[in-house]
Amino acid sequence: MSQKKLSLSVIIIAKNEEARIGACLDAVQFASERLVLDNGSTDKTPDIAKNRGVQVKTFRSDSFAELRNKAATLVHGDWILYIDADERVSEPLAENIEKIIRGWRPGDKAGFEILRENYYLGRRWPKSEWMLRLFKTDAFNGWHGVLHETPKIQGEIGRIDGLLIHNTHRTLAEMVEKTNEWSEVEAQLRLSSRHPEIHWWRLLRVMGTGFWNSFVVQGGWRAGTAGWIESIYQGFSMFITYAKLWEMQHQKKS
Repeated sequence: MSQKKLSLSVIIIAKNEEARIGACLDAVQFASERLVLDNGSTDKTPDIAKNRGVQVKTFRSDSFAELRNKAATLVHGDWILYIDADERVSEPLAENIEKIIRGWRPGDKAGFEILRENYYLGRRWPKSEWMLRLFKTDAFNGWHGVLHETPKIQGEIGRIDGLLIHNTHRTLAEMVEKTNEWSEVEAQLRLSSRHPEIHWWRLLRVMGTGFWNSFVVQGGWRAGTAGWIESIYQGFSMFITYAKLWEMQHQKKS
């Protein structure tokens, strides 16, 4: 008796991604099902997806974990692949995903990490990262965390060959807009967890930590001028988050 052919659902969380959603969707046409969960776009993102025959659902939340968990209830595949609108599945990765799903047998690995190659301001970033994005639906136990969410999987996890291309931080204007939006959420989370009171020296420390992690730990110095800009910006982004936290703490006192 032949084994049932396993199916793949691709989930994409998107908001105002009309410039990138089309190419993102085109790279995953091999999937059995494609879903765009739209987080309140005001541009043509939903229309572009619908015109490609992709299922589009609207669900608004400041929590990425909640968005990803909601999307999981709307798909029907035996496997789930999560990607973001600013990511592209490379051809080698697509081929290897298909091979894994086609050849999977009970007792095999339940999930796979994918190597994500990052591009900041059009320049390849020195540090890549392994992301758990592909897993069996029946092994999935939900995403946890508001901004820096992680999935919980029951079973053994492996790694898959092929790159996930991440074109992030494309312009400074976009970076500033996103920092202003998400720093509000980050600051509120810290306020809710009763973060110690912010003093001037904490601002200096978090700015230095942000720069050091980007420039030294991640090797941003190897990316030339773009590396300097990105690393300085990371310090600035940390400053904005903690300055907003300081503001919230003082508003709470008054």
